[in-house]
Amino acid sequence: MRIGIIGAGRIGQLHARHLSMYVTEAEVVAVSDIVEEAARSCAAEWGIAKVYGEPSPILDDPGIDAVFICTGTDTHAELIEEAARAGKQIFCEKPIALDLPSIDRALSVVEEAGVILQIGFNRRFDPNFKEARDQIEDGAIGAPHVVRITSRDPAPPPIAYIKGSGGMFLDMTIHDFDMARYIAGDEVVEVYARGSVLVDPEIGVAGDIDTAVISLLFEHGALGVIDNSRQAVYGYDQRLEVLGEQGRILVENPLPHTAVRSDVNGDHTPPLLPFFLERYAASFIEEARRFVEAVLQGTPPAVSGRDGRVPVVMALAAQKSLKEGRSVLLSEITGG
Repeated sequence: MRIGIIGAGRIGQLHARHLSMYVTEAEVVAVSDIVEEAARSCAAEWGIAKVYGEPSPILDDPGIDAVFICTGTDTHAELIEEAARAGKQIFCEKPIALDLPSIDRALSVVEEAGVILQIGFNRRFDPNFKEARDQIEDGAIGAPHVVRITSRDPAPPPIAYIKGSGGMFLDMTIHDFDMARYIAGDEVVEVYARGSVLVDPEIGVAGDIDTAVISLLFEHGALGVIDNSRQAVYGYDQRLEVLGEQGRILVENPLPHTAVRSDVNGDHTPPLLPFFLERYAASFIEEARRFVEAVLQGTPPAVSGRDGRVPVVMALAAQKSLKEGRSVLLSEITGG
């Protein structure tokens, strides 16, 4: 299976590495980036034959079977449409777009073209979270009652990124919105969000927040709580807990090692992994494998276009809740 990567920034380079090193059924044959030097650097490192400064040569190449869209969010929907019309199988980083009309147009074109679209919610493939989901699905703790998700970054992103990201709910919490649906195996119907600017005043000037707590109501009555921070000074903090009718499942942070030193000052454990590249390395590899597998076997993608749409609806509901100071039904956003 021959793949072209569109976008050679940090995430594009990551996918080039994983596809080249760990997915034997795939070959990256082309890479493009509007900063052509970035594409050339990526190609040189991973032996990619074709390098372009724009995506059209990749989309027009009949020898390329699939594309990985790793560009800025504002380009995702348009590139999905162009790739679908070109008959390419598509992997696209989240979110599909920042508004529902753009998402719906893209999904409609994908459906009409009959191609596969997988969205990059990589945390579903984290072995720790997947084990929790599998046990819940097997009924190990009965029906979920409370889902608690903690997601905290070690430091905020640049203000320039925040200004174009759509805000905290759409660029950060969106992973947790997806995880809430995935881990509970149920749909969220109502969202209530509170947020503050406690980390960097410039984030507030940019119109965003950096600290948030979001309450969720699931369709079958379970409750959810997500807490987010742009700055946890002790490291990248990613945990969850599910309380069920017959017990609980707790996923703690994986550590670089398990050696604990004890001395007169107490116990000394290793620090948390520094950021998402290290914390979710295995999940990025597995999501790439699953995409290639779906294309080669003609099976549905592990994370569908609808799976990409629903967290955006939840994020828009959270934005509305924060602005209006009330709970918001997802049906208010979708009109359903």
